[in-house]
Amino acid sequence: MVKNTGLGRGFGSLIPQTLDTSLLVEDNERVQKLDVAMLSPNPEQPRTVFDEGALADLAASIKQYGVVQPIVVAPSGHGYHIIAGERRWRATKVAGIKTIPAIVRTAKQQEKLELAILENVQRVDLSPLETAVSVERLHQQFNLSYSDIAKRLGKAETTVHNIVRLLQLPSDAREALASEAISEGHARQILALKGSPDDQTRLLQLITHNGWSVRQTERYVSSLKAGIKETKDAMTRVNGDTPETERLSKRFGTKVRIHRTAKGGRVEIAFTSDEQLAKLLTELDD
Repeated sequence: MVKNTGLGRGFGSLIPQTLDTSLLVEDNERVQKLDVAMLSPNPEQPRTVFDEGALADLAASIKQYGVVQPIVVAPSGHGYHIIAGERRWRATKVAGIKTIPAIVRTAKQQEKLELAILENVQRVDLSPLETAVSVERLHQQFNLSYSDIAKRLGKAETTVHNIVRLLQLPSDAREALASEAISEGHARQILALKGSPDDQTRLLQLITHNGWSVRQTERYVSSLKAGIKETKDAMTRVNGDTPETERLSKRFGTKVRIHRTAKGGRVEIAFTSDEQLAKLLTELDD
C-alpha cells in the first residue's frame, strides 16, 4: 500500500526542473516593497564577484517581468542588510528600478525559522522530495552553503548534494517518487541518465512496468553507459541469467551472477557452506 505523504500527485509540478525557488517561501510571510537604496549586502556573503553579463541578463528580465522571488533581509541600522537575494538586488539597481519585494526578518526570527527547518529535515518520516525542498530552502533563503547545511545536519556534504539533485528529476519521475511508485535508489539511477531525457522516460517506464529492483535498474543503466543501446540486449543484462552465467553456473555447480558496470564488472559466485567454498577454491586453482 502506498503511503500518503500529503504531497499529492501534483507535487512534482511545484518543483520544475529549473527550480523556481520562490515556491519555497512560506505563504504566511509578508512581502514588502523596500527602497533599493536602503539595502546593503550581507557582510557574511561568501560571493564577492558577480558576472556582469549574467547581471545584465537578469536586469533585462526584471525590467520586463519584475522580481518574481522576494529577497530576504534583516534590519540593520537605518536600513536592511540582505540575507538572501543580493544578485537580484544588484540586477534591480542595474535595471533602474527603485523598489524591490522583500521579506523582512529579525535576526532572532531568522535563527528560529532556520532551526525549525533544520529540525524538519531531520524528521525520519519526511519524504526524499520534502527533504530536498527543505535543504534547498536553507541554501536559497538562508544563504547557507551545502557544506554548512551538511555540518548542521551531521551528514556528509555529498549526501546533501545527492538529496538536492532529486529536484532535477523530470516531472513524471518526481511524481513517481512522491507517490512511492519508485524509490530514492531508482530515482538516482534515472538521474544518472540526465543527459538523455528519452532514456530517462524509458527507464521510468521499465521500472514501473516490470517492477525492477534498484539492482536491476543499476544493471540497465550500466548497460546503456557501456554503449548497449538495444533495449533487448540491455534487458538481457538486467535479468542476470546470460549464456555466460549459465556456463559458469554449470562449471562450478552453483549460482553465478555477472554484475556489469560502465567499465567491465564483477563475477559473483554463491556458496552455501564452508565445504562448498573450499571446493570452489580448488576448482579455481586448477
